[in-house]
Amino acid sequence: MAQVNVTVNGRQYSIGCNDGEEEHITYLADYVDNRLKELVNGVGQVGEARLLLMAALLVADDLATAYDEAEAMRGQLDGLRADGAKVSGTAPRLAGIARRLEAVAARLQTP
Repeated sequence: MAQVNVTVNGRQYSIGCNDGEEEHITYLADYVDNRLKELVNGVGQVGEARLLLMAALLVADDLATAYDEAEAMRGQLDGLRADGAKVSGTAPRLAGIARRLEAVAARLQTP
């Protein structure tokens, strides 16, 4: 099992993860840290627990938005298929975008 050190809200944390996941964990921690910085700029330092809860809610909202976008694209793709549309390249591109959005959503959801 690997260990990665991340900094969130000015504090360092050592996180255990599977070998090879270090870069992904660092990316996620940076994402959370950026969301926290946005909050601190907006509401100030209102306590670490409250800031982390607010950041978790913002990340959950980002995830919900990604799911909604993926579902909308899936619906568009299904509509194209149902209509028998012969738009070369469009359906595969939409499917690719939907897969990428689902992958992003899965990465955001993975603890």
